[in-house]
Amino acid sequence: MTDEKIIQMFFQRKEEVIDIVSKKYGAYCYKIANNILKNQEDAEECLNDTWLETWKSIPPAKPVYLNLYLAKIVRNLSFNRYKAKHTKKRGCGEIALILDELEECIAGQSEVEEEYIAKELHNSINQFAYSLSKRDCNVFIRRYFFAESIQDISKRYHISENNVSVILNRCRQKLKTYLKKEGYIS
Repeated sequence: MTDEKIIQMFFQRKEEVIDIVSKKYGAYCYKIANNILKNQEDAEECLNDTWLETWKSIPPAKPVYLNLYLAKIVRNLSFNRYKAKHTKKRGCGEIALILDELEECIAGQSEVEEEYIAKELHNSINQFAYSLSKRDCNVFIRRYFFAESIQDISKRYHISENNVSVILNRCRQKLKTYLKKEGYIS
């Protein structure tokens, strides 16, 4: 079934659309949640929460790319669950490592409370990512959006783990320079 038809079913409030979306995108969304949470039960709960959030948000939202819309929902829910479970355990696991890697580029991100500024920052980071070469952009997005491990990225693109680390380091340095130029950090 096409994504357009699925979205149309959401607008018509047909409950069977949840089963359809779950069958079509369940494995995809589960992988994102599990990359972040590293816990099957938590990932499955985030998956269920994703279907509920999708049901509540469509309509009025009418996503152009349903898979990316779902990925964003499951990613945000997974990060929220991770933060809730690990608030006292800073510095452990892959997610803490990912956040530490980006911390030098986006210092003080928790201080950015205004929605407008956050949205502008989001747009700037998207612009930055798409200014990278196709491979570097894919590596950057796989690591920092989908929370894939360096080892998984290495296998996906048939490059060494060291090469992935070098690409990510260069991307972070470029991001830091870019965000300085845009006035988000000093």
